[in-house]
Amino acid sequence: MELKLTDLTKQFKEMTAVDGVSCTMESGVYGLLGVNGAGKTTLMRMLCTLITPTSGQIAWDGRDIFSMGEEYRRILGYLPQEFGFYPDFTVEDYLLYVASIKGLRPATARKRAGFLLKQVGLLKAKDQKMKKLSGGMKRRAGIAQAMLNDPRILILDEPTAGLDPTERIRFRNLISELSEDRIVLLSTHIVSDIEYIAGEILLMKDGRIVRQGTAEQLISSMPERVWSLTVTKAEAERCMRRYKVANMKTVHDGVELRILSETPPAVGSKSMGNGKEACRPVPEPATLEDVFLHYFGERTGEDHGLV
Repeated sequence: MELKLTDLTKQFKEMTAVDGVSCTMESGVYGLLGVNGAGKTTLMRMLCTLITPTSGQIAWDGRDIFSMGEEYRRILGYLPQEFGFYPDFTVEDYLLYVASIKGLRPATARKRAGFLLKQVGLLKAKDQKMKKLSGGMKRRAGIAQAMLNDPRILILDEPTAGLDPTERIRFRNLISELSEDRIVLLSTHIVSDIEYIAGEILLMKDGRIVRQGTAEQLISSMPERVWSLTVTKAEAERCMRRYKVANMKTVHDGVELRILSETPPAVGSKSMGNGKEACRPVPEPATLEDVFLHYFGERTGEDHGLV
């Protein structure tokens, strides 16, 4: 089982949405992490054969996916950011309708739909109309439709968009359950969506894969270190212009900052105005969120202040 991308590029007139992407995926969960506009959706739409690349190749077990045609689509499951449904269909009718489009026989479709409704936690809601479902329940129905053909490749584009924290956790657990013996590619701009379930993470920026590896590998490869310190509000504003600030918190004696910097942040003002001095920077263990800030974040800039 191998999905291989080689020098994959997609251009739209003057804009290059995907720029020379190469990677190889085998069984497991892959997280495609990047800010909005990084090219994630364009890449996934090419993987689903919805758009063709300008150049490069996508191969499944050595065969070009566009030449495979329907044979490739039979092993593919796809959940786009926004998926269409008939609002007056019940959940079960929706799945049976999608199953008919995918070419499943009625008896097989009904059995598969029942199995998936139980797996995604919607069995009790199978007779509810789609328009009555919560956002999280609709996303679970979306996962179920993507899994109807028991795909070898499951592609999920921003699957947790709009979900509350409880539904996010439920969704991540569900993805982990579904990942056995298949390739799952999940795109997101939210670190927590993939931090604990993705065996491999691909960081995408400006259409390119800028770094790839496990969470631990990405953290260890980051040249910047993480520092915490407490400073005055005025000094915090200077730090935000000078450094990448991962977090800030107003406390009774100043502002606590979490800063990314290769060297200890230089604190210019020592006095806190209450008889105390600004604390010295203390090194902290890095997280995947710090990696995200390293690759995608910017200093606040001269025209920004504290909120």
